[in-house]
Amino acid sequence: MTRKDSVRLAAESARETVRHASEVVAPYAESAKDAAVHYAHEANERLAPKVSYAANEAARQARTTYDSHVHPRLKAARTHVPPNVDRAATKAVEQTRRAARQAADYTQPRLESALAAATPVAGEAAARSTAALAALRGQVTPQEIQRLVRRHERRARRGRLFKGVALVGLLAGGAYAAWKWWDQQSNPDWLVEPPAATEVPAGDTAATSFDDELAEKEREAGSGPAAGDNRQL
Repeated sequence: MTRKDSVRLAAESARETVRHASEVVAPYAESAKDAAVHYAHEANERLAPKVSYAANEAARQARTTYDSHVHPRLKAARTHVPPNVDRAATKAVEQTRRAARQAADYTQPRLESALAAATPVAGEAAARSTAALAALRGQVTPQEIQRLVRRHERRARRGRLFKGVALVGLLAGGAYAAWKWWDQQSNPDWLVEPPAATEVPAGDTAATSFDDELAEKEREAGSGPAAGDNRQL
């Protein structure tokens, strides 16, 4: 047995071992995934009502405590507090509420954007997990994975090229529009003088009429003898 044959046998043995391991692990991985999804869904269904009820109960209890204990004491204290201190406390409360409202307005859009950004990431992670599970099962070969990777790379390059061409075209169109506007502002139509009318000099007119008259007389002189001969015949 040559060295090449031994390497080939080792590679085939390793491939068979990996395939066997993937076949053994794949059912456990799928069952673990299904179990995790089931437990997460069940926990959400069980905990969501309890959390909502606890939050409502805490809010109601806090409101009751405030109305029964804190509010009467604050009211009694305000009757014994000087007006300046009362105004300062009221102003501080208003500023605190305004700051809380501003903080809520600041954080809410960012939380929404973070959730919107996390949704595609979660989808991508789920898709990759499915692809990895399919690869473990042996349904996807390494050649197919490489083809998919190359296809995605080509698609990304085409997308970048299209964006670059569109950007260049947009810049060129903007530059042409700016040049046309600048040209119209620099050379408006009312500043352009009409071309001067071309006049024929009087000497040229006289020379033309003299040449025409001379040619007419030559034609008459040439046709005279021919007419006389015709009359004699």
